[in-house]
Amino acid sequence: MTNTNAPTQRWGISIPFSGIPLPEQQKLVAELPELGYTDVWSSEASATDAFTPLALASVWAPQLRLGTAIVPAYTRGPATLAMSAATMAAAAPGRFALGIGTSSNVIVQRWNGIPFEEPYKKVRDTVRFLRKALRGEKITETYDTFAVQGFKPAFVPEEPPPVLIAALRQGMLRLAGREGDGAIINWLSAEDVRTVAPYVRESGPDKEIVARIFVLPDEDAETARGIARRQIAAYLNVPVYRAFHEWLGREELTPMWRAWEAGERKQALAEIPDSVVDELVVHGPAQYCRERIEQYVENGVTTPVIALLGTGDPVRAVRALARR
Repeated sequence: MTNTNAPTQRWGISIPFSGIPLPEQQKLVAELPELGYTDVWSSEASATDAFTPLALASVWAPQLRLGTAIVPAYTRGPATLAMSAATMAAAAPGRFALGIGTSSNVIVQRWNGIPFEEPYKKVRDTVRFLRKALRGEKITETYDTFAVQGFKPAFVPEEPPPVLIAALRQGMLRLAGREGDGAIINWLSAEDVRTVAPYVRESGPDKEIVARIFVLPDEDAETARGIARRQIAAYLNVPVYRAFHEWLGREELTPMWRAWEAGERKQALAEIPDSVVDELVVHGPAQYCRERIEQYVENGVTTPVIALLGTGDPVRAVRALARR
């Protein structure tokens, strides 16, 4: 499905930026609206939590829309997650979107000691609970994956935030459209968006699709591909991402998966074809990178979110990718 509103009016970027102490990012974040950025989106894995950088950005650049991409549904209790979302929504009225998802077995189970069980149901149940909690309803309900007894939020935002669902394959993509306000997608090519977007928009053409797009601007091809290969190997050998790319039909990654399973890490990196690297990670001159990001929009993304890779100067990269 093609997005009839392309080119997008939204231009997002992931925060916080690596290589700069968090308190020192104020100047760069404040500059983002002047550079044409409309959104900042945070994530939560092994670095900062998802909400604190957004709280800072809400003060440093009050014009920006704020979003989480994503908060895991497992690692906070339902009530705590609702309170965090309500607080952020109240701090930035009408400018906050809550993105939740399963995360991965590595983050949930290996790092947090929480069983990674029934991920589809866990996200579905969490979204259903959040819908009620963010409206201020008292909740006593037994869901398939948890139960809540008598929770009534004492703090309710005037405007409940939209809830977006991180999705890869058909079931979760349809859930994002049916019970969420849209989907958050990542680790896919601009061309893959044509496969993914229609599942979300079965429930309506206005459903938002946020895409985290990994970008290395103004790096030479050899350096960029070396950085990208390490990231691809780290992510796409995680079971949920491997299943996603198998579903997409990316058979070119089979040698990498086999080498990884055999414990041959260097060989796994070498088995990732340049063509796959170039599909999944945007790199090259900044102008080319901007054009490539726009291709995601043309194929159905409503909110592109640049996720900078590498250890280069983030200030230079942010300015190079500006969409004035």
